[in-house]
Amino acid sequence: MQIGWIGMGRMGYAMAQRLLRAGHPLRIWNRTRAKAEPLRRQGAVLVERRSELRSCDVVFTMLATGKDLKEVLFGQDGLAATTGAPARAGNPIVVDCSTIGADESAEIDALLAQRGWQFLSAPVSGNPKCVIAGQLSSVVSGPRAAYERVESLIRTYAPRGVVYVGEGEVARTCKIAHNVFLAALIESLMEVTLLAQKAGVARHAFLQFINDSVLGSVFTRYKSAAMVNLEFTPTFTMELLRKDVDLGLTAARKLDVAMPVTAALREVIQGHFGAATRQPDPGAYLALDFAALIETLALQAGMRLEPENVPVPSGLEVPAPGPAPDSHAPAPES
Repeated sequence: MQIGWIGMGRMGYAMAQRLLRAGHPLRIWNRTRAKAEPLRRQGAVLVERRSELRSCDVVFTMLATGKDLKEVLFGQDGLAATTGAPARAGNPIVVDCSTIGADESAEIDALLAQRGWQFLSAPVSGNPKCVIAGQLSSVVSGPRAAYERVESLIRTYAPRGVVYVGEGEVARTCKIAHNVFLAALIESLMEVTLLAQKAGVARHAFLQFINDSVLGSVFTRYKSAAMVNLEFTPTFTMELLRKDVDLGLTAARKLDVAMPVTAALREVIQGHFGAATRQPDPGAYLALDFAALIETLALQAGMRLEPENVPVPSGLEVPAPGPAPDSHAPAPES
């Protein structure tokens, strides 16, 4: 298949790289060309214009917002601009991995259909480290036949699991629900971690207890290091998390689902934006990982945190390749 990729952010780059390393020929475009250059050096074809991907059988997109997706698809020289019907016969497919609302996704689906493209909503669960460690998963909705054509490609970057949930935009609701749960989980974990610390327990010790218990998960393990050592290199920002919680509350109002915990959580998140104004560079602070919320919660508890400088395994470590076992080696002495 002729495969295209649009979007070389932290996630898009890592996902496209897995396809490339699996031996799939890849044509890529990114607004900032320099971010895509490393993949060109690894064998991808870097195109100058999005319209050059119209000949592809499938084009994957991974962008920050629905507005960005509309621009790359329908803007000037867009992949599916009005004047640019797909050059590839057989109903080429756009597989969008972004996190956007269901209504916006349905609008994009309708516009693509008018131009001869099929559309799959395929958001993912995980961060770039999950991609590298082979721990990414995906949920997909849209035409079943289109899904079956590209399922193996999706599993290449999401080997942990791919779930097809039906026609239409239901995968969007799954992903928004996922991110609302993520926000509630991390905020609750931060609260109890601070409770334990104020009672005299080191953060790293408490989080080790949680991670080794039945409550531990891939997510709690790989976010623990940030909470212990206050290292907030961004994987997902508070602005994006706030956007997803807002999408969740919008969906809840539309579907008449009460979400009182999420409503309260939305105000907790907003409080972090207010607290950021006390930072020397509020914009830079808000560009950090959403795990920085623990500092805002600590201030509300009358605490000022310091890094504990303790190595914390993420559970996503990729083991270094070692020599193949020698089946003829002598057995060790007992």
